[in-house]
Amino acid sequence: MQNVEDFEDFEEQKGSWLTGGRAALILVVLILVISAFFVEDWHQLWSIASKPDNIPIVGLIPLVIFFTWLGLRQARDNDKLIEELQADPQLAKTHHRKTQPWRPGWARELHVWPYLIRIEFLAAIIVTVILYVWSITLNAPLEEPANPNLTMNPSKAPWYFLGLQEMLVYFDPWIAGVVMPSLLIVGLMVFPYVDSNPLGNGYYSWRQRRFSVSMFLWGFFMWIVLIIIGTFIRGPGWIWFWPGQRWDHNAVVYDRNRDLHEIFGITSMPGKLIFGALVVGGFYIVGGLFFHWLMTRSRFKFRYFFHPGEFLHWAKNSDEFESKLLARTSILQYLTFQFFAITVLLAFPIKLILRLVFTIKYVWVTPWFNI
Repeated sequence: MQNVEDFEDFEEQKGSWLTGGRAALILVVLILVISAFFVEDWHQLWSIASKPDNIPIVGLIPLVIFFTWLGLRQARDNDKLIEELQADPQLAKTHHRKTQPWRPGWARELHVWPYLIRIEFLAAIIVTVILYVWSITLNAPLEEPANPNLTMNPSKAPWYFLGLQEMLVYFDPWIAGVVMPSLLIVGLMVFPYVDSNPLGNGYYSWRQRRFSVSMFLWGFFMWIVLIIIGTFIRGPGWIWFWPGQRWDHNAVVYDRNRDLHEIFGITSMPGKLIFGALVVGGFYIVGGLFFHWLMTRSRFKFRYFFHPGEFLHWAKNSDEFESKLLARTSILQYLTFQFFAITVLLAFPIKLILRLVFTIKYVWVTPWFNI
């Protein structure tokens, strides 16, 4: 009887998610329809999207949206199951610990052979067919040997390097091409060792890994945004053109890029060194406090907007689960995470805003490096 009820609950949840999916789909279609009225040059937009070198990023966008939604949906189902089992310890001993339904007569465990191997074999065949069709219908994005007397405008890297090429707008070449990618790689290797959370391994969970999942999505989508900017927005001369805006090869940008110390009238090199060091040091202090606040806050809900008393209660009380995780974290783990989080996750979007909105090129100018 319990299994039948679980199956009915699953079907009800599935229906509600389909309803939410339809609403999201309608919203996306509405945005696309409204955006279509602002397109000046459809031919140019199609030539960018249909370029063989850009086909992967065009396909990547809907795939990222879909699989992000799918992962969050599975996390929601797992969190609901965890809450049910925690509320009833007796049920936890006998309950089928999967979000998918289980009916009498079904095997509780499936062997790797032939079930998993069969699925993997079919997936390999499907991917191979897709690659064959892709290679037949689309020409490889190969061009003639480089000619210094005839340079492409805009000259763009392959889509998987466009994020790095876009970073050159906001940082010195050695920082954008060496330091930041190195920090990204090292940070990805370090994060599993600084994670003190024993839960949420091997299954999707938002409640048990709220902060970790949020930080990953933040960094991942930030990189996807850089690729989209480099693909659809950067035009001739690497000038900013909105998607669908007609490219003007004779366009000239009159924005004056300035360093932060120029706004405050600082001209001497010692003054630039001290001023920049104070700004960067203060940024790291504020960034550390910001991430510490994120780690210790409880879950935020939209109802807090409509009940000021509940919002004040939320703002004063930290989440007990996150506080326990913080207590388990050593000072070395804490400082390591703070360094990579501030340097990669926070500093880059701030620098992007400073450059695009306020035309500020460098915050800290020294004889050896510029940031």
